[in-house]
Amino acid sequence: MLTALLAIGSATLRLWSPLVLAAMGGVVSERAGVVNIALEAEMLAGCFASVAAAQATGSPVVGVLAGMLAGALVGLLHAFFTQYLRVAHILSGVALNLALLGFTSYAVRLYPGGSLDTKATVPDAVTTGLAFVAVAAVWFVLNKTALGLRLRAIGENPEAARSAGVNVPAIRYGAVIVSGALAGLGGVALALAGLGAFRQNMTAGRGYVALAAVIFGRWTPLGAAGAALVFALGDALQQALQTDGRLNIPPDFLTLLPYVLTLLALGFMGSKTSAPASLGTDDVSV
Repeated sequence: MLTALLAIGSATLRLWSPLVLAAMGGVVSERAGVVNIALEAEMLAGCFASVAAAQATGSPVVGVLAGMLAGALVGLLHAFFTQYLRVAHILSGVALNLALLGFTSYAVRLYPGGSLDTKATVPDAVTTGLAFVAVAAVWFVLNKTALGLRLRAIGENPEAARSAGVNVPAIRYGAVIVSGALAGLGGVALALAGLGAFRQNMTAGRGYVALAAVIFGRWTPLGAAGAALVFALGDALQQALQTDGRLNIPPDFLTLLPYVLTLLALGFMGSKTSAPASLGTDDVSV
């Protein structure tokens, strides 16, 4: 029994890392007023770029940096679409998610055998450590620095922030790019930590689950980290139940468990959410 619990606990931490890294990206972006449904695309970009770069160079460090850069570039596109072209935030995010799914699905088929693998992997302990560091860093920046105060002010009232001398466009662009880099690092944790492989649609909706963690955690770093832990536990439990031959439960039903938990969490929150006042609304003066 103890062995099984330890195994579930270890699996929960391993599954928590990609979710919480993406969730921290979501917190940064959304506290600046930009809805980031593109977390899925940023994670997927991080998955593909990290494995491709690690395979090409044989260096896991290059793979990690490539994954973060790829996520940041997708974040830059999301910022450009929403802040410059005035595309609706949700529409931009969904479009990027579909575009990255199509691009990576095509790109992986160009490799021999239609698969992308590398031996230059990153230990799970490293990505878990990075996840804890990311939570602490985002909390510190948002709550203990002038930059965090400006970012939060923009999410609540960008016009008032501008009147106080805050450069709203620069901070919003920066927040969404950093958000993409964190989500890309989440993709690294998913693909390069341990497994060392990229598979089509590897994220399988984890970006959306990370966004749900942001909402369930009330747009706070610690709250989002806790919510991501609950969702990761659900995922770990369904994996453990699938390998337990004593239970006659259809695997397809068990696979739904983490997503059911996500829906229940969002339903429980209902109108109790405390989103930034200007989240998803365009500041016409930007």
